[in-house]
Amino acid sequence: MTFKDLKLEVPILKALEKQGYSQPTPIQEQAIPILLNGHDLLGVAQTGTGKTAAFGIPILNHLLKEKNSGQGKRKIKALVVTPTRELAIQIAENFTAYSQFTSLRNTVIFGGVKQSKQVASLQQGVDILVATPGRLLDLMNQGYITFRDLKYVVLDEADQMLDMGFIHDVKKIIAKLPPNRQSLFFSATMPKTIVELSQKMLGDFERVTIKPQQATAEKVEQGVYFVSKNNKPKLLIHLLDQRPDDSVLVFSRTKHGANKIVKTLDKAQIKSAAIHGNKSQAQRQKALGEFKEGTLKVLIATDIAARGIDVDELALVINFDLPNVSETYVHRIGRTGRASASGIALSFCMGDERPYLKDIEKLIKQQVPRIGEHPFMEGADVVDRSLTTKPQGRSNNRNRPRNKNRNNNRNRNSR
Repeated sequence: MTFKDLKLEVPILKALEKQGYSQPTPIQEQAIPILLNGHDLLGVAQTGTGKTAAFGIPILNHLLKEKNSGQGKRKIKALVVTPTRELAIQIAENFTAYSQFTSLRNTVIFGGVKQSKQVASLQQGVDILVATPGRLLDLMNQGYITFRDLKYVVLDEADQMLDMGFIHDVKKIIAKLPPNRQSLFFSATMPKTIVELSQKMLGDFERVTIKPQQATAEKVEQGVYFVSKNNKPKLLIHLLDQRPDDSVLVFSRTKHGANKIVKTLDKAQIKSAAIHGNKSQAQRQKALGEFKEGTLKVLIATDIAARGIDVDELALVINFDLPNVSETYVHRIGRTGRASASGIALSFCMGDERPYLKDIEKLIKQQVPRIGEHPFMEGADVVDRSLTTKPQGRSNNRNRPRNKNRNNNRNRNSR
């Protein structure tokens, strides 16, 4: 199937072609026809599966086909609610790209910054609003936002809303929605609370599920190093030394841990930055912008902050800490190997993280390949040494000798 087979409006097809998109991803192929037919949708899918286009394209198609009624300021016809600033900005950027050959207008609102510019944008009139829950409620209560003309509503990353404590805000927003609307609900996992929330929002809906093992694309090469807690920083520096030109996203389980990694890398003259909930909006946007542009090669992130990171040609994801929720592993490694690109996801596992590794392998229904001998094996809890393997693919890069000119390279703009 191609996007042309979906019989989309010409301006949207033109924009997709310019973006280099010809064939829809599995979730797009399943969801877009359902949404074009006007049905509500429950989508169970991870970040990195193409969700934004799956809901963005049909919404734009509907808005293009509708005739403008009367003159005057644009009214909000579509609303996308998402948990983080980064993800909201990314979604708005995608809407802008997909609608570039139309007159449709979107804007994004989020907390952590002054509201004046966002209010000014709203007052100019918008067709599509992308928002985080807190700022959306604030501006609703101040009378800057009305749902009177709303026809399409998307609740994205619902499970993350729950994790971040937004569930009550989301319920308040749902209570204000007009009854005649098309509703789209997306979540990577479906715990009881999320199921109940979806029932409050959706009418007669259809369901699309993209399973984790599908989302972890086979093109992502995975591997795990057994290493002691004390040797994790040394192993990280060792791997980064071997990849001075690659963009690397490193995951920490905690905000404190992320800051500690940045300090450790700084001592090793490796430039990096951390993004997490304690960082200001300006700090997060600066770090993320430099990472996307390639001027910053190493970004340390917590799971919540990482939602919305979409970087072309991200070569490597490193799980400095294994996540204690197995589905999170799928989210993390989905940051690399997107679209037609290949990627590598490496994990560090110390003794007390073995249960997490076991849960991950149960979820993805495969064993993560063990990477055998490495310079920092001392103190590692390697029980299943017989299962270890040499790193697969790109092994020449991983095992090549240290670059003697590394110190010169470290202070280049790319670092």
